Amino acid sequence: MLSELDAELAALRSLSNKPAGTVRITAHDHAIASAIWPRLQQMLKKYPDIIAELSVDYGLTDIVAQQFDAGVRVGNIVDKDMIAVRIGPDFKMAVVGAPAYLEGKTLPETPADLTAHSCINLRLPTHGGLYAWDFENQGKSLTVRVTGQAVFNNTGLMLQGALDGLGFAYIPLDLAQPHINSGQLIPVLDAWWPLFPGYHLYYASRRQMAPALSHIINALRYPAL
Repeated sequence: MLSELDAELAALRSLSNKPAGTVRITAHDHAIASAIWPRLQQMLKKYPDIIAELSVDYGLTDIVAQQFDAGVRVGNIVDKDMIAVRIGPDFKMAVVGAPAYLEGKTLPETPADLTAHSCINLRLPTHGGLYAWDFENQGKSLTVRVTGQAVFNNTGLMLQGALDGLGFAYIPLDLAQPHINSGQLIPVLDAWWPLFPGYHLYYASRRQMAPALSHIINALRYPAL
């Protein structure tokens, strides 16, 4: 109740002034790089009194308990007291490896073949588990749990691990594409790459929204109005 009251008072104070204040957002690093920062930086230049605090987190953060103004997750399924706004297009996940790693090895023909390869894992904060790789092809879906020498909790580091030849990485295609184009990474199993629903910004349903948050939501909304 006190948090709600603070939010209401902050919103009322800012109504008579230009948009100002700090907006805290928790999100996946890929969401920040691909969907948030490209548009947010332009808005921040236009409104110098708005401060955006972006926190990288792979967990399903309770934004109210952690005192965030908004969070980002894949898809629009959120708690009933939350509102979701799409901020990015659907995207594909890709499996890629460096030529140095693949030298002398047999390319995987099915996702199950990955169990015979070294793969770079992602550690999730929820229960400390490793992320299982999802695949789909012609209506068939399956999940593969892989192993390897490197485990990270950051997509950018997984990409670097793949570039350094430590094994296959399962990362967003837009992140891998420049390195595929340059020949630094080789795509495999592309017929099995799944399409994920786009990123959505979610925030608590309140009677009064702070103008700073409202401006950020409008700046990030996809497609842009």
